[in-house]
Amino acid sequence: MEMNELIAGFSKQMQEAIAIGESAALTASAQPIRNVIVTGLGGSGIGGTIVAQITEKELSVPMIVNKDYFLPAWVNTHTLVIVSSYSGNTEETLQALQSAIEKKAKIVCITSGGKIAEIAAQNNFDCIHIPGGMPPRSCFGYSSIQLFYVLGFHKLISENFHKDLRASVALLDKYEDEIMQDAAKLAHKLNGKLPVIYCEARYEGVAIRFRQQINENSKMLCWHHVLPEMNHNELVGWTEQHDEIYVIQIRNADDYFRTQRRMEISREVISNFTPHYHEMHSRGETQLQRSYYLIHLGDWVSWYIAEQKKIDATEVRVIDRLKNELSKI
Repeated sequence: MEMNELIAGFSKQMQEAIAIGESAALTASAQPIRNVIVTGLGGSGIGGTIVAQITEKELSVPMIVNKDYFLPAWVNTHTLVIVSSYSGNTEETLQALQSAIEKKAKIVCITSGGKIAEIAAQNNFDCIHIPGGMPPRSCFGYSSIQLFYVLGFHKLISENFHKDLRASVALLDKYEDEIMQDAAKLAHKLNGKLPVIYCEARYEGVAIRFRQQINENSKMLCWHHVLPEMNHNELVGWTEQHDEIYVIQIRNADDYFRTQRRMEISREVISNFTPHYHEMHSRGETQLQRSYYLIHLGDWVSWYIAEQKKIDATEVRVIDRLKNELSKI
């Protein structure tokens, strides 16, 4: 299946993911859960970052995302470790899983198969199986939505996400044509430029996802920063003309009012040094709905850029080369 077909099927994927989550066979933790770690990388790990931000106002325990081989020293029997690897063979995630086993944490795996599924079966770990055979980054809906169900099962968040997810599906279906049109227009502006993405700190995961999609699908460099932090360092860097840079400011109705003012002042400063500035506005009533709307919009932008460049959005040969070299160690 081509990348554009996978992106077009995002809302359907979300519906399937909801069904998978609702039927998942999960078990209670033997010990009270006092902290949560999602361990995963790339397309499998970004869901942890975004879900952690969406749920942070109600999550009853600390939650972090691990994108390395190692787990923190404080992981123990009171830790819920959610192991997210689409392929089930991500070497960093496999090593982190072994560490979680040694620390006797409560483990839940989210995967399409591979070694992680095998380890989960051998050790009787909770394991949510999602459909395989696609690029991990195209399965964000499958993997990220399971995180809500795991957190909900362990009563770390309320049940409100059920309604919110369905509302997100309806939102995407309603505005799909408009999303594609907006994405095509923005992609035309970004082609040949260096995209720089800014957003409020609570939506950083969305900005990271957008950046990653531009990296992988569009085969372009890109960077991002968040406000207000960006106002304490990067803004000072805007002192020279940069016509090659195209700034994208992500805007949401629930951005903090003082941060909104910071965005306006920052635009005044930046506009002195690049004529390329675009505001990407979300739709939706909640942070969850706005996040999934922006993710879908960003995915389409990355594909349209690839089309304009006449390149294959799906291929990631450089990553394949890296994995092949690592396999020799």
